[in-house]
Amino acid sequence: MTGQLAGQVAVVTGAARGQGRSHALALAAEGASIIALDACSPIATVPYPLPSKEELEATAARVEALGVRVIPGVVDVRDLAGMEAFVADAVRSLGRLDIVCANAGISTPSPTLQMTEETWQTTIDINLTGAWKTCRATVPHIMAGGRGGAVIITSSAATSMISGNIAHYTAAKHGLIGLMRVLAKELAPHRIRVNTLHPTGVRTPMIFNEPMYRLFRPDLENPGQEDFESSARTHHALGVSSVEPEDVSAAVIYLASAAGRYVTGTTFMLDAGGPLA
Repeated sequence: MTGQLAGQVAVVTGAARGQGRSHALALAAEGASIIALDACSPIATVPYPLPSKEELEATAARVEALGVRVIPGVVDVRDLAGMEAFVADAVRSLGRLDIVCANAGISTPSPTLQMTEETWQTTIDINLTGAWKTCRATVPHIMAGGRGGAVIITSSAATSMISGNIAHYTAAKHGLIGLMRVLAKELAPHRIRVNTLHPTGVRTPMIFNEPMYRLFRPDLENPGQEDFESSARTHHALGVSSVEPEDVSAAVIYLASAAGRYVTGTTFMLDAGGPLA
């Protein structure tokens, strides 16, 4: 690691595990202090276990072990007032804000015309509106610093690789592109770059769970991980079933660092050649 983000401060949502934890660790390894946020509570419509407060604390401990400061917070991205209050306090403590990773999200597969209103709305509230609330609560602090910065919003390869039973998820992830492009235009005068990341399936609990296995293998009564991975490989030109969180974190570092200083308004794909498959 090169310490290319030394002295900077980053907010990461969904930081308790998965991509969020990986992003927090990657940013910390490059010298950034971390404001690590996660809701750490179950959601009625989500069919797999969500992160715990203990997992968020484990992320914080691992970040701290890298020699930078970390402020963990149990905050739901749907709670704008809570986000604003916690981030403001954390920024006062750390002295600045430079990078935002709006990463928090859920996946709840369901046939489009059979899903409940609650399932649809919860996904939109977290995956789309939650990203806007994250930006609303954080970006003004980057603007106030006058140093420029980076906003990285986690979208999905679902914007180019279409699957059934995830209309709510796909709609939210498409919406993030529009949000990103408008923010990129509005924030360019402040030298704040805004981009979306579009990973294919990432090896995290959000993807590796029984409902997702059934989504990919509806032909089987009780599909398992091997069945899912066998099917998923056929959806990627590079022949992989998924990518690792660290693969996505490498893109985060590029977009957050000076290496990506002229990159804004882009949809950064990490889809293992999905559209080519």
